Amino acid sequence: MPYLQKRSIRSPLYGLIGITVVLLGALAYYNWILSLGGFLLSGALFYLIIKFDQEQKKEYEEYISTLSYRVKKVGEEALLEMPIGIMLINDDYYIEWTNPFLASCFDEDTLVGRSLYDVADSLIPLIKQEVESEIITLHERKFRVIHRLEERLIYFFDVTEQSEIEKMYEEERTVISIIFLDNYDELTQGMDDQTRSSLNSLVTSILNKWAKDNGVFLKRISSERFIAVFNEHILQMLEKGKFSILDEVREISSKQNVPLTLSIGVGTGVSSLPELGTLAQSSLDLALGRGGDQAAIKQTNGKVKFYGGKTNPVEKRTRVRARVISHALKELVVASDKVIVMGHKNPDMDAIGASIGILKVAQMNQQEGYIVLNFNEIDNGVRRLLEEIRKNDSLFSRFITPEQALDIATDDTLLVVVDTHKPSLVIEEKLVNRIDNVVVIDHHRRGEEFVKNPVLVYMEPYASSTAELVTELLEYQPKRDKIDMLEATALLAGIIVDTKSFTLRTGARTFDAASYLRGQGADTVMVQKFLKEDVDTYIKRAKLIESVVFHHDGVAIAKAKDDQVLDQVIIAQAADTLLTMDGVIASFVLSNREDDVIGISARSLGDINVQVIMESLGGGGHLTNAATQITDSTLDEAESRLKAAIDEYVGRGNKE
Repeated sequence: MPYLQKRSIRSPLYGLIGITVVLLGALAYYNWILSLGGFLLSGALFYLIIKFDQEQKKEYEEYISTLSYRVKKVGEEALLEMPIGIMLINDDYYIEWTNPFLASCFDEDTLVGRSLYDVADSLIPLIKQEVESEIITLHERKFRVIHRLEERLIYFFDVTEQSEIEKMYEEERTVISIIFLDNYDELTQGMDDQTRSSLNSLVTSILNKWAKDNGVFLKRISSERFIAVFNEHILQMLEKGKFSILDEVREISSKQNVPLTLSIGVGTGVSSLPELGTLAQSSLDLALGRGGDQAAIKQTNGKVKFYGGKTNPVEKRTRVRARVISHALKELVVASDKVIVMGHKNPDMDAIGASIGILKVAQMNQQEGYIVLNFNEIDNGVRRLLEEIRKNDSLFSRFITPEQALDIATDDTLLVVVDTHKPSLVIEEKLVNRIDNVVVIDHHRRGEEFVKNPVLVYMEPYASSTAELVTELLEYQPKRDKIDMLEATALLAGIIVDTKSFTLRTGARTFDAASYLRGQGADTVMVQKFLKEDVDTYIKRAKLIESVVFHHDGVAIAKAKDDQVLDQVIIAQAADTLLTMDGVIASFVLSNREDDVIGISARSLGDINVQVIMESLGGGGHLTNAATQITDSTLDEAESRLKAAIDEYVGRGNKE
């Protein structure tokens, strides 16, 4: 820059000399003596200026030379002394040069000539995949590696302290948890003061000891509710222990002949305390909706992790709740212009029976009601039921297609979803999105996916079937219209199918509901007629069972042939049949289905929670009865995924 400035001074100087010579030449014409003096004076002045300019130029050149040397020296210092690792490699992954800092990181005098496979083999995949930047661990320190492909140059930035600070920040983030005593009110209703006080002391001492041992701040905020505050590091330890407090409370209370269980909702992953509290309450709602006795952790990405749920839910609902729900449903029905009822895809007897029951609720309140059904997606049992319904014109005319339902739906229409709570599983998902007023009635444990903003939810995982829940609701509806024989039979068929003829998930209320339906004229012989199967179906099921193998003690897996396509009913029946075999405590059956997916049905006697296993594969259900569907996979791949899920469950010690 100084040299450029000097060049810019010379140009006007030469111009000035020229002008001066011309002027002095003109002056000589009039006075040569004065002109000569001007020439001498100007020459001396110009000589001094040029000499000064030359000296300045020399100084500038010396300055630039010194600066270049200093810059070069600093570059060498930076290359060799700065705490940044630099490595040059060749095409065969041999080290051609490193700076001293990188060698010191490896505790070596020199790395030149060594192979990356020997020194840092974790770098090889990054180089092959042309990853530009990645954090790796070398000699117990973390480095951010930046790879320059064309130059075969690798930079190493030590980020160990930064990673430790980030880890510390993550581990110290606040977590809020709500702990709920599932059945405290029911247990203490008939207790005297002394027994109730003893139970309170027992629960409080167990939880206080757990809190103290794990560094948790615990505060009781009501008779059945606690709030716990801790951090992410403690949460990780609790997850590693699978929230053993659940098992501890259950086991200790059972020894006192008090079947007390806990449900835990955890809010984590955000810095806002109000949002943490909302997540904790939402997680608790999920845990309770799945039957309690478990912990739910709702993450910010929408995923939910569950721990516990090992025990089969015991019946906790009351007739008071059924009456309240029935009254609320009546108000919603009366306020609507029509009621549309919809079950899940490929509906079974429970979904159809419950739908007919809700249709009756609408009729009892003098409202129009319709049942959505895809007539091409029904099994043989439902088909036989529909053949009987065809004889009853007034009832059969209430069955409509999904397209017809979309045409008649209005802003004032009430949609009742039965036997499922997942929008992706209903017969027509567009109805759920179009109609604002949606009621959900289901007996399955609540999953992550749920109908958005329902006006009423009646979910009871303790019930045997949705038909049982709907039957109880019918008992509290206006008696303007009596339940006829076919309607009662359809509801009873739903209960019988889901309980496997009153052998599984059957409580006292199940028999009460069946008794009520029998009193309304339900025909048990007709139910057996609906449930009959043909010889071909029996043979297909027998061949499917013939393929059974045992993966673990008591865990039976049956798989259909690759070219065989079976419907979900046969798959489910095969799983049920396997469970009746001696030595089988859990059964899993896989087969290709007609809808280009692989169906898996899972059953257990309660020792293994098949719901957790199926949830890991994208499905759900109950502790003893669950299923899933796998897309874009072969049967062998699906079997491998199933075995891996079973192995993971067994490896966790069956705590989930």
